[in-house]
Amino acid sequence: MDTVFTSPNYPTDWVVADCATRYKYRFRRSPLQVSASGTTFNLGFTGFYKIVGSTRMCVNGAVLSPWTPACQCGFEEGERRVTIGFSSSLLFQPDYVLRTKVTRTEPKALNKCTVCFWGQDITTSVMNGLKAELDLSKKAIEDSFGNVNLKPYVQQAWNKLSEVYSIPNVGYLALNPKRLHMENMNAKNDFLNINIGITATPVISLVKPEAGLTAVPNLAGAPNKDGFSIFLEAALQYDSLSRVLNSYLLHKRFDLSDGLIRNHIIVQNTEVVADTLGNLVIKMDFTGSQKGTVYFIGQPVYNHATKTIDVEGLDYDLKTNSLLLKTAKWLFNKRIVAEMKKYTSFNLTNYYDSASRTLNGWLNKEWTKGIKGSGSVQDLKLVSVHALPEHLLIRSNCTGKLAVQVSDINLKF
Repeated sequence: MDTVFTSPNYPTDWVVADCATRYKYRFRRSPLQVSASGTTFNLGFTGFYKIVGSTRMCVNGAVLSPWTPACQCGFEEGERRVTIGFSSSLLFQPDYVLRTKVTRTEPKALNKCTVCFWGQDITTSVMNGLKAELDLSKKAIEDSFGNVNLKPYVQQAWNKLSEVYSIPNVGYLALNPKRLHMENMNAKNDFLNINIGITATPVISLVKPEAGLTAVPNLAGAPNKDGFSIFLEAALQYDSLSRVLNSYLLHKRFDLSDGLIRNHIIVQNTEVVADTLGNLVIKMDFTGSQKGTVYFIGQPVYNHATKTIDVEGLDYDLKTNSLLLKTAKWLFNKRIVAEMKKYTSFNLTNYYDSASRTLNGWLNKEWTKGIKGSGSVQDLKLVSVHALPEHLLIRSNCTGKLAVQVSDINLKF
C-alpha cells in the first residue's frame, strides 16, 4: 500500500525552507523494493509528490518583499516522480555484533517541477529539501539497526550443537564443538545468510556421554578445514562371532597321528568370549578319539590389507577329565593351531558397508527439532580393536563432508 506523508495540517500550514522560500506538499511512495548483493542491501522506492510554494526577496536574511502568490506543480500535469534509495553495508564482528552502515543515495528526479505561469523550475530546490528529510531517516535507521547483537541467538545454536544425539543401531553422537569461525556472509533477495564453520571433536560412542553446556566463544580467525573426521565406536557381539565360527567348524573332522597311532577329533561347538586381560578366547568342544574342550587364546588385531580382525599369538590350553588327553597334548600340534588361525579371521566388509549406509542416512536428516544435517561419509578406517568382557569393541575413524543447519530459533528483533 502506498504511504502518504504530508506537511503539518496540509494544505494550510507552510514549511519555510529559508528566508526566501516556503512550501506545502503532499508525498507518497511506492512499495519498497529490496535487492541484495554480497554484504550490501539496497532499499529503494519511487516517490510521488505535488507541491505549492511561494517566494519573496531577502538579502542577508532581511525580508524585502511580501510573499508572491502561490505557485504549484504536480496537480494539473500529474504528480512528480523521484527515485529514492538507501544502501546498507554489513559487517559481522567476532563478538557476533552485526554492524550496519547506511548510505543515502542521491534522489533522482524523474520529472521536472515547474511552477507559475512562467514555468520556473524548482526541481533542484525540491531535491535539496528532500535530501535533508532523507538524512534524518538515514540517522533513524542507523540508530535503530546500526548494531544488532546476535550473540544470544548464536548461543542458542551453540547449545543445540552441544547436545548428544542418538543414532539408531549405532550409538550416540556428541559433536563437542570447540570453536566457531566465519565462513562467508552474503545477502540474497531480502535474506541475509551467515555461514559459520565449526571446529569440533565429534565422537560416536556406545555409551551416552554427558552433555555439557558452555558459553559460545568469539569467532576465531582460523579458516575452516574442508570436511569432518569422526571417531566411531561399534560393538561386535561375541554370540555373533560364535555363529560365524561355528559355520566354519561345526562337525569338522581333524585327523591326527603320532607315529603308528592314529586319532581324530570332530568339532561339536565353538564359542567366542574374552578374558580379563583383553584376549579373545575360543572355546571348542570336540569328540572323536578323545572327548573334551580346548581353549584357544590370542590377541585381536586389525589387518588393514584384508579388512579383517585376526587373532595373533594363538595358543591353547586343555581342560578335560580324560587323563589320556591331559598327557597327550601332542594331539593339538601346530597343524591344529594353523587351521584355527584360518577360521579365527573375521571379515569386516559387511561392517564397513553397514556403518557407511547407516551414517549416510542419519547425516542427511533432522537429528532433532531445529538441527538438520547434510553430508556424506567418504572413508571409514578401523583404528583399534579391544576385547571387552561384554563385546568386541571396534574404534573407527570416518571422514567426509557435513553441513549443519540450525533452525527453529526465534530471530525476531
